[in-house]
Amino acid sequence: MEITDVKIRKILSEGRLRAVVSVTIDEMLAIHDIKVVQGDERLFVAMPSRKDENGVFRDIIHPITPSSRKMFEETILDAYDRQMAVIAAERAEDENGGSE
Repeated sequence: MEITDVKIRKILSEGRLRAVVSVTIDEMLAIHDIKVVQGDERLFVAMPSRKDENGVFRDIIHPITPSSRKMFEETILDAYDRQMAVIAAERAEDENGGSE
């Protein structure tokens, strides 16, 4: 299994939710509504979930093994970090008057 694309759909600066992401696997399967969340000590990835009849949130889809979870999280957080670096560079360029 290979993650062939990561799209950062939305970036937020308020609250603990930092981004909403979509992932494509093997150029054949898309997973939407993956969340990048600011935890107490680090960013983490929360898979799409819904509330069951008892009010408990359950993942709709999720990696089965620790190694696959690690691969998902590292790939998604790397894409998020790259996008944040692009945004920071654009802001710095705007603050310095842009390129001429």
